[in-house]
Amino acid sequence: MKSPESNHHHREAENVLSSLMELVPKVQAFKGKWAVIRTKFTHLPPQLQALSELPDFSTSSLTSELVLSVVQTLLDTMALATKCLNPSPADGKLRTQSDIDSVSARLDQHIKDMTVLMHSLALQKEGNVFDGGSELVSLNPDSVRVESSNLMTRLQIGSFESRNSAMDSLLGLLYEDDKSVLTAVAKSFVPVLVRLLDSSSMEIKEKAVSAISRVSTVDGTNHVLLAEGPLLITHLLRVLDSRNGFAREKACIALKALSFSEENARIIGCRGGIASLLEICQAGTPYSQAYAAAVLRNISVFSEIKPYFIEENAIPVLIAMAAFGTFVAQENAIGCLSNLVSADESLKLVVAKEGGIQCLKSYWDGAPLVQSLEVSVELLKNLASCRSIGEALVAEGFLAKLVGLLTCGVPSVRLAAAGAICELGSSSKTRREMGEVGVIPPLVGMLDAKLIEEKEMAAKALSILMLNAGNRKFFLKVEKAIECTVQLLGPSVKNLDKKYLISVLSLIVNSNRCRKQIADAGVFDDLQKLIDMDVDGAKKLYECLHRNHTCGVFARRK
Repeated sequence: MKSPESNHHHREAENVLSSLMELVPKVQAFKGKWAVIRTKFTHLPPQLQALSELPDFSTSSLTSELVLSVVQTLLDTMALATKCLNPSPADGKLRTQSDIDSVSARLDQHIKDMTVLMHSLALQKEGNVFDGGSELVSLNPDSVRVESSNLMTRLQIGSFESRNSAMDSLLGLLYEDDKSVLTAVAKSFVPVLVRLLDSSSMEIKEKAVSAISRVSTVDGTNHVLLAEGPLLITHLLRVLDSRNGFAREKACIALKALSFSEENARIIGCRGGIASLLEICQAGTPYSQAYAAAVLRNISVFSEIKPYFIEENAIPVLIAMAAFGTFVAQENAIGCLSNLVSADESLKLVVAKEGGIQCLKSYWDGAPLVQSLEVSVELLKNLASCRSIGEALVAEGFLAKLVGLLTCGVPSVRLAAAGAICELGSSSKTRREMGEVGVIPPLVGMLDAKLIEEKEMAAKALSILMLNAGNRKFFLKVEKAIECTVQLLGPSVKNLDKKYLISVLSLIVNSNRCRKQIADAGVFDDLQKLIDMDVDGAKKLYECLHRNHTCGVFARRK
């Protein structure tokens, strides 16, 4: 049943519209524009009629508000058309033309709003789920879907107060639990929220950013955000440039979820996003700093983005963040630095010059969990490939730190530590020092690790370190070191680059005792297979061992 108020507004709209249809053909100014407007009038009667027949149980206030808005626009149009009966309107042609364009746009919006309202599933549901205000009434598990549909309608039409109230209700729904977020996403809320980011109201824009950031934190929603692509990122970057600390923080959270793809990283870079994010790293809240650094870390993976970092002089800012930020911000800043210096000798020197080694040491010593050290070990590895920096790292006591990580309980950290040792081993002096601090035994132990990647990195590190004669002695002192190395040459160990293992054995094969141990471990059949596979060094090692074997030095494997 229609409410009296809604009925009154509907009749008034019909009366004004009827008068306009008679008046518009008589206008003398801007006839072309008025012809277009008259065409728009034809869309209104059927829509108004459809609205008048809708039940008012859940949307009477919204329907009445929309019809009243249509009436006001029609009255404004009537007054304007009356002025245009004169070929030279009293307000002047420029002002009148602007007013005509304004009412035309308002009519377009009303037609769109009525279409949204009529097609809203909320108006087709039974039950008093939404009372037209800002409170949600949860009746049963399915009510979340109904509430979502009602909110979808209110977010797209109505006054500022109505939309703002709907945003409050939506935020309440989203923060209830992750299922509510997934329901809202399934109801296509994200495109609507993206459009609200362009709102002239900072309050609504702030709430829309908050809603999008909440969506970005729930698994299974990322594809929906990515589908909004450049438009969403552009809006979020504009929020970063605002003075609203809360909105900037939420924008950083959303951008983190969007910054894993190269295309989105390119958008962030070329549209000034790096400068905005660096500014937040310097002057934002601790929480926003951590997320801004996370976005920078994500996009720094892509080499084509690196020039933007250089252009914005990012290194000093990131080092300051690594030194003084929260622990999460420090971790992200160090991760970003690690990505940037990878394969860039000049940036490595800049990081070292700006105090990066001291920051790295401080972070390392303060890490609460060994898992947190992976990012710092990666930075150390990337820096260590520069020989002068590698020597500085050794002087700062990092060798002993690395040895301790080789036996930690986190495979990824062990792997990173072995990789750092490979880089530091480019110096003969450092190779000797690493042997002296006890790096060989844990590397031999890593040959027995479960992960193939660990086995291979340990073998690579040993092949480098054992170029030092003293380290070969340390290797031979480890129980069953030769047997373990030989076993990995077998065909049962797949996806392992065995050239490093062959290199290790080749470095000790000149010793009679070592040759015997290698042969006794049953190496010949495996070496022959590796020769057939053209593995580097396999043939030379086989020939060296076979010469001695034919002289009766070795016993064949049974």
